[in-house]
Amino acid sequence: MSILIFKSTHSRFSSLALMFGVIMLLVPVAANAQRQRPPGGGPAGVVVDERLAVLRDAPSLSAHLVQRLSRGRQVSMLNAKRSPEGVTFYKVAVTRSTRGWLQSEAVVSTARKGDDARLLNLIRASKDFDRIARACIFIETYPRSSLRPAVLLILGTAAEEAALKLSNEATRRLDVEEMKANLASTLSYFMNFNGLDRYRRQGITFVFDNAKKQFHYDGASWREILRRYPRSAEAAEARQRLDALLSLHEK
Repeated sequence: MSILIFKSTHSRFSSLALMFGVIMLLVPVAANAQRQRPPGGGPAGVVVDERLAVLRDAPSLSAHLVQRLSRGRQVSMLNAKRSPEGVTFYKVAVTRSTRGWLQSEAVVSTARKGDDARLLNLIRASKDFDRIARACIFIETYPRSSLRPAVLLILGTAAEEAALKLSNEATRRLDVEEMKANLASTLSYFMNFNGLDRYRRQGITFVFDNAKKQFHYDGASWREILRRYPRSAEAAEARQRLDALLSLHEK
């Protein structure tokens, strides 16, 4: 795995990373670059609620299943139709050869007014990794939404909560005697811990305090709030969270 010291816009954090041996895990910046792009023909949509993302051969809840779509899957939305059950379905293109009908609430689209607010409500109601994954979809899908600062703050809080759980899980699962028996360092075992994998795929970066054997969220979303939305309602809390992150390494 590649390792780097993150060159943050928050200069104090960069200095402390160097001083206290905080190692940052290198993750892809474009976390969702490998998502398969749908064919054209209509506005783009992205699946945010996989529980409803059943692609059917007709616009009805009783129609036959074509396939289930995963969260984050992109589709082209062609036209809409209301079913006998009162549910709105979109005819969507998933690939050049795969089309079907998808319940409207399964996806969000920049072409539909209010979908960013609906996704924010879903993020707030989600828990743990689901909250992070949906927040990441929002950040990628809505670069200009007025709700973006709120989502960035939620993302950072959820990521720091995940860091604590990951630290405890890694400490519990990594056997000290086994690590000592091999030539690899303890640090490398933590940095290769497989519990981090799904967060890496979302583009979430954690720092690792080698002395304390503790992961922390790197604070990227909080820094974005301060950089792009310094006058937002979320800016004060973002600064407090960054200061709290820094204080962990000043003790």
